Formats: sequence, structure tokens, C-alpha cells
Amino acid sequence: MTKRQLVGSAAILLALSVPASAQDDTQPVKRPTVSRNAPPSSNATVNLINLLVKQGTLSEEQAAALIKQADDEAYVARQATRDATAKAEGAEKAATTATEAVSPPGTKRVTYVPEIVKKQLRDEIRAEVMAKAEKENWASPGKYPEWAQRIRIYGDIRARYEGDHFPAGNGPLENYNAINTGNPFLEDNFNAVNQYFPPSYNTTQDRNRFRFRARLGADVDRFDGFSAGLRIATGENSSPVSTNQTFGGNGGDFSKYALWLDRAFVKYQPVQDFVASVGRFDNPFWSPTDLVWYRDIGFDGFAVQAKQEVAEGLTPFFVGGAFPVFNTDLNAGLNTSNLNGPIKSPSRDKWLFGAQGGFAARFDPETNLTMAVAYYDFTNMRGKLSTPCLVGAATDICDTDILRPSFAQKGNTYMQLRNIPLVLPASFPPNGSLKYQYYGLAGDFRPVVASAQLDLAQFNPIHVILDAEYIWNTGFDRAAVAAVAVNNFAGTSSGAAGPFNGGNQGWLTRLTVGNKEIKHLWDWNAHVGYKYLESDAMVDAFVDSDFGLGGTNLKGYFIGGNVGLGENIWASVRWMSANNIAGLPYAVDIVQLDLNARF
Repeated sequence: MTKRQLVGSAAILLALSVPASAQDDTQPVKRPTVSRNAPPSSNATVNLINLLVKQGTLSEEQAAALIKQADDEAYVARQATRDATAKAEGAEKAATTATEAVSPPGTKRVTYVPEIVKKQLRDEIRAEVMAKAEKENWASPGKYPEWAQRIRIYGDIRARYEGDHFPAGNGPLENYNAINTGNPFLEDNFNAVNQYFPPSYNTTQDRNRFRFRARLGADVDRFDGFSAGLRIATGENSSPVSTNQTFGGNGGDFSKYALWLDRAFVKYQPVQDFVASVGRFDNPFWSPTDLVWYRDIGFDGFAVQAKQEVAEGLTPFFVGGAFPVFNTDLNAGLNTSNLNGPIKSPSRDKWLFGAQGGFAARFDPETNLTMAVAYYDFTNMRGKLSTPCLVGAATDICDTDILRPSFAQKGNTYMQLRNIPLVLPASFPPNGSLKYQYYGLAGDFRPVVASAQLDLAQFNPIHVILDAEYIWNTGFDRAAVAAVAVNNFAGTSSGAAGPFNGGNQGWLTRLTVGNKEIKHLWDWNAHVGYKYLESDAMVDAFVDSDFGLGGTNLKGYFIGGNVGLGENIWASVRWMSANNIAGLPYAVDIVQLDLNARF
């Protein structure tokens, strides 16, 4: 027998031979004496070791060390036995409790439960309890319930100073939106005797405005690929573009401001690369600039978006949708009648149908190119001259009044909608003020848009981004528009209106250098660009509301930058210089200073 085997045997024998009272580790245990002259012990192991000492096989020191080592290992063995016993008793109690918990009232329980059954019960109960805790998160302090985790709250706040500066020499710009959303303009009064001018935009007096924007939204993930979202936003009116609110507006005197429902939609996304949306949602079309669409515009209707990587780094995509621009009021009609009763107007619903195809190409980790071509078809947007209409008061209605735009900025070419006879029938009581006029768009809008973006990230995180966009309104008929136009005529030296000089094309280029997104402290980027957008390239209601104070028929430069002041807090500065392309002279320089916070 080797010395190690002897030690192991001694440890076992010592553990078995120590009485139960001595196995209480809270009490000191006296070690046996090892010596050549030691008297016989009641412990056989000690007697064996003493015998080996007497025979000279072991020295007294070796024997004492051997006894000490064996005693220590015996202590470890006793402790392991005690722990195992305690765990077994605890498991038995848990199994008993679990059995009583799942047993219906009146059930008689058998006292003896096999260990394998106990283990199975413990595992089943533990799994059930943990599943419930995981689902409801009551076992994880600080975590929300499962249903609350499917709701994502987000929002942003922006404070802005804006200075609008008009140079000398600007001509008046008629405000057709003010006419079409209010009472018709009485053209009879605009003559040499009674010069009541139509509503017009400010083009001469500088303005300083302090404004803010606040938005709060929530996205809710439902099951099986469905999600829904809502967002409310500030705004001085229900404009589809700007959500800015001017401090001191809405009557001033610290009056409260209005909130509008800005988004409300349901989305279905069964797979990562396909999304169908219905309701009011973000612009589904890829648009790298705001040449065609205001960057925060919301779309009403239905849209689908799909993409598929067909080769490494090459992903074609498609977007399509139908969007109601205007829906005829249920009770729309004329305030006249015939023998059959009141006359109701036929529906003149306005729609936008759009489709876009493109691709995103990654040539290498630092070079990305995205290109797309889109076609948009606005139906029933063009005005139409009414049937002969006798107007005796501002409240009278003609049969094509419904075709006037319900919202507009400025720039598009307009036509008269009412066919008011110059010679009245004898039965019609003359009052000298009969030409109450509304105005509609003079042309059709079916634009084709080409968009491109080149992203160079060789100096990551610094990017160099080139954006370009071009628009061509294929529905524009210059001769037909010029024949009915009431604005966008070239000025002459005599002050008289010259030939019609509106157009149907536009383009924008922009260079951006810096961080692609501003999220952290000292993130930054700067941009510079040029914009050229003719009068009838696009419906002016939906384009950028900042450049030139909104609308089409504008050209000019812009420059700006952003810098991060903290996590999701940043400052912005932008300068824009715009001039009219057609019509009377108009120019404006705009400076904007923003402080933004996002959460």
C-alpha cells in the first residue's frame, strides 16, 4: 500500500470512526496522539499508524502529518455529506409543497414519493413559474411587462430663430391659397376707381420669428408581423408640410397652441424585406433631397415597399401606392335647385398614384451608391372652367369650384374656374359686383423623378455624400397652360405682363461632409447646394416650405451645418438665398438657427 492510499484509507476510517457528537464542526476535535510509546487507542487507524512508527516504517513527524492530512480530508467528507443531506431535505420539502399546491382540495396524498417523481415535479413547477415570471417580468426588478415592451415612445423638440430678409425691388405675389380657402375674390373691384387688391404674400418687410416644433409618437409591435403607430405634432394650421408654431402666434398673449394628428397607420411586415402600410405614414418613396417632397410630409393612403438582395452588395427595391389627395364632401352641391330638388355635385376626388424602382449598390465597405426613378400621376388636379355661372354674392357656388386646391404654397400657374357671363339676362338683378372668382391649377401633373446618392466613407466616421435629384413634369402642356394662365408672366420694361414663362423642370445638387447622423457630442456635418425648381414641375403644396418661404418657381443656393451638443442634442444653422424664376421679381434671404432634442 502506498502512502497516498494509506492516507485515503485513514481519512475514511477517521470519518467513520469519529462519533456523531464529535462531527459537530462547531466543537473542536482532539486529534489522536502519535508516538512509539502511545497506549493502544480505540481507533484502529491510529493503532495501525502507531504500529508503523514502532516498526520504523514511519517517523513520528510523518505519522503526525499523516494524521493531520487524514483528519482534514475527513472534515471535507463530513461537510459534503451534511450539504447533500440538507439539499435532499430541502428538495423533499419543495416537492411536498409543490404537490400540495397542485392537488385539488380533498386529495389524499401518499406520504412516500419516489425521488424521480419529486425531481420531475420540481422541474415542471420551476419551468412553469419561470415561464410566467419571464412573460410578466415580475421576477426581474426594473423591467416592464411584456405588453409594455412592445410599445416604443419617441419624440423631438426644436426651437428656432428665423430671419426673413427681402431686398428692394420685389413685386407683389398674389396669395391664391388665401382666396381658395376663403371667400372668392371680387375681381370687379380691382380697377382704376376701386383698387381693392387681392390677398398677397409679404415680399417687402423683413420679419424675425421665434418658432418651435414638438412631436410625440408611439409605435406598437403587434403579433404576426403587424404594427401600428400614432404621432401628434404642433402646427399653426393643418398644412401638409410645416409643423412649426410661431411664439406669440394664435392670438398671442401666451395663448395655448394646437396639436394635430400627424401620423396614424397600421403596417404589415411578414418578412424583413416587405412592408405594407395603410393610414397616414411617412413618405414611402426614397427621396434623398427635398426638391420634390418636403422631408417631413405625411402620406395618406396605402403603400407597399419591397427589396431583395440579388447579389452580394446589390439590392433592388420597389415602392408603389395610391393616396387620396382630396375627397369630395358627402353633401357637396350647388345652392340652387330645379324641379327635382337641390343639385348635388358629382364627385371630383383627387388622387396620387406613384411607383418607384431603384437599387442600392455596395461596391466596398466604404462606397455606396443608391439610384431610383419614380413616376407620379396626380388625377383631377387641373382646374376646369365651369358652365356659365351667374354669381350675385360671395356665397354663390359654381359647378367647378370643388377643383380649386384646398392647400397651396406659391409658384404654380393658375386659371380662373368660374365662367361668369359678361352680359347678364334681364331677369338677373345687377348689383355691380358679380365677378367673384376662384382659381384652379392650369396644368396637369405627371412628374418623372430621378434620384441618386453616392456615399463615400473612406474616412469613417466622416462621410462625403453627393445627392442629386431631377424632376420633369410630363403632363405639362405649355401652350394649353399659357392660354388660360393668370400668373407667371414675364415682366416688361413698361410694367405690363409679357409672355408666359413658367416651366416644368427642376433639379437639386448637394454636397455633405461629416458624420452621417448627429447623435453624440461633437458629431458634426456641413452641406452646400443649389436648387432650381420651375413653376409647374411639381404641385407646390408638397415641396419644401423653408427655401424661398415655400413653393416652386424658385432658384438659389443654400448652406448649413450641424454640431452635436450631447446625446441626441444638436444645434443647426442654415442660410438660404432664393429668387423667382418666372413672373415678377421676388427674392428672399433666410437665416435659421435651431436647437434640437430627440428622445
